[in-house]
Parts: sequence; structure tokens; C-alpha cells
Amino acid sequence: MPRVALFVTCLVDMFRPSVGFATIKLLEEAGCTVEVPEAQTCCGQPAWNSGDRATAAKIAQDVIRAFEGYDYVVAPSGSCTGTIVKDYPQMVEEAWVPRAEALAAKTHEITSFLTDVLGITSVAADVPRLATYHDSCSGLRTLRVKEQPRALLASAGITVREMEEAEVCCGFGGTFCVKYPDISTSMVGDKVRNATETGAEMLLAGDLGCLMNMAGKASREGRGIEVRHVVEVLAGMTDTPAIGEGK
Repeated sequence: MPRVALFVTCLVDMFRPSVGFATIKLLEEAGCTVEVPEAQTCCGQPAWNSGDRATAAKIAQDVIRAFEGYDYVVAPSGSCTGTIVKDYPQMVEEAWVPRAEALAAKTHEITSFLTDVLGITSVAADVPRLATYHDSCSGLRTLRVKEQPRALLASAGITVREMEEAEVCCGFGGTFCVKYPDISTSMVGDKVRNATETGAEMLLAGDLGCLMNMAGKASREGRGIEVRHVVEVLAGMTDTPAIGEGK
């Protein structure tokens, strides 16, 4: 039975804990023993992307210490996973590189872990609804997550109707939306328009940053589309309000 550590991510911890619980449910149903290391912190991506290499290196070392004792590390985020997998070996000092590479090798995004590592082809949830899917930049380009969530969604009874430019950035991009708000607003406007034009009931993705960005824009424009993290649907946990909805 694989001993898996859940990397919760900052956004899930602060804004959408249900994503963490859904991830645990999926992992346990797949036969994993799941632990949530209390010493975990941010993955260090904001500092790294902002050029604060010293802070990023310290954070990376803290994460390595907290997670290196597990068989696998799994996160409901292509963005944070991509940071650990791609950036950690560059972030840390030379003496830490072997440990960073070892952690990178066993760190996975949740849908990729279920399908590519465990060989899971179906989930227990039955959610016969129409959805469209946004491919987040890090998940798609860094980790090659594309077909994995779609295959699992199909097994849960979800019909995915592809939107135009599903692989195009939603405009969030971490600090990008703060540095270039006008460009970001235009990009997310295009994204939610493309999503709603499919006629789908739900807009799904695997990164909470993207989801919060799209949900905010959809809500402000009165688009009337449910925005959810893919794991909430795969775990059958759709009784909670969608992202951006009131309690």
C-alpha cells in the first residue's frame, strides 16, 4: 500500500479545503495510505517567480525535509507540482540537488498519479453532467496533463465538451495578473466566454488559481456556469457550493 503525502497547496488550504478532502478520498479509494505533513509550507513558487532566489531556496529545503520520507507526494495542482518537479533542482544549493531531484521524481499531480502511476481507469463517482475543461499552463506544459483528467471524468459519467482555445492561459499566472491586470482581464474574459459558449453546466480545471480567476470573472458577468476543481467532481463531492458561490 503506497504511503502518499498530500501537498495541500496554499490556495486549497486558505480558500477551498474541500479540494484537499476530495484528493484524500480519491487516493484512499485507490488503496493509498495518505498523510498530510504538518510541517509543509508554500512550494516557494511566488518567491522564485519574483526573483527572490534566497527565499525560494529556503522554502524548497523546508519542503524537501517535510516530504522526502514518503513513497510519493501528490498535489491537486499542476502549478505547485510543476515547481517541485521542474524548478526545485535549480532552486537549491548544489549540496541539496540530489535530494531535490529525488523528491521531484516521486511528486505527481493527482489525476496523473491516479492514471499514470497507479493505473486507475475509473472512479466510483457517478455525475452524469455536461462540462468543459480548462488546461492549466503548468499542468499541460510542464507535466503533460491533458488526457488523464478527461479519461477519469468520462468514467464518472461526465461528458466533456471542449471549448475553443482550451489550452490557452486563463490570465491568472500568479503575479502576472497583478503586474498586467488589463491583459489578464482580457484573457480571462475570452476564457469564460469560450467556456459558456459550449453550453456546459460546469467549468472544470486542476488548478485553484485558474479556477478562482475564471469563477470571479464568470460571476461578475453573470455567466451562470458552475466552476469546480476536477477532484471534487471525481470524488463525487459536488454538494458544496461551486467556487465563487455563496454558502
